[in-house]
Amino acid sequence: MKRIASIFILVGGLLTMPETYAQNGAAHAAQAGVDAITSFTLTNAQVAQYSRQAVQQMDAQNPVAGPNDPYTKRLNRIVGRHRTVSGIPINYKVYLVPEVNAFATADGSVRVFKGLMDIMTDQEILAIIGHEIGHVVNKDSHDAMKSALRRSAVRHAVASQGGTLGELSRSQIGGVADYMLGASFSRKQETEADDYSYEFLKKNGYSVLPLATSFEKLSKAGGGKGVPQFLSTHPDSKTRAARIRDRARKEGRR
Repeated sequence: MKRIASIFILVGGLLTMPETYAQNGAAHAAQAGVDAITSFTLTNAQVAQYSRQAVQQMDAQNPVAGPNDPYTKRLNRIVGRHRTVSGIPINYKVYLVPEVNAFATADGSVRVFKGLMDIMTDQEILAIIGHEIGHVVNKDSHDAMKSALRRSAVRHAVASQGGTLGELSRSQIGGVADYMLGASFSRKQETEADDYSYEFLKKNGYSVLPLATSFEKLSKAGGGKGVPQFLSTHPDSKTRAARIRDRARKEGRR
């Protein structure tokens, strides 16, 4: 209740703002209220809707490989058996950009970047996809969307104020894709997604070791100092690889 009350205090505070900022400030404050309240009432269906909007925006902003592109053909070959995972229909596309990246969203969209495909084997790509889908299956995307909406509420609240700080915040307010790309997961969630990918590979008769080697390659891609940006909040890749190798050894798996 205190959180909702603070939204009305924020809107009321507009009355003390200079007239020059009132109109834009009111819009940002209203959006702050919507985002804050939505973050506490968000349903799984709404998460999927936001995700679809985010992916549509991302697809429009990035070069997407066509159906006859070699990267698309390769990805289709890798995921041919996995168009539905854990009851979730999955749609796959490749972004023809050099970044080492991949993501999956709550609506079942998986996007793999050319840069990632260039350094990974087919089974390593599948292992990474399994990890990203794990976040969707485990409903991590729901929690991440809530966190992103709260961050958006803060930005809009700042943007509703006058002065340099308000102008800077207004210039940084992104589109709906921010809800997806701004999301981050806890270390516990990352470990659970690793475990999901491990079980996914095992269940479908694949070697589990590509999950470990993919982490090792990601660590190397980060210059040995970390990992690419999309894994910057994840547990250390070398530690994750060692954990997977240890589990595989104990289970007698390759």
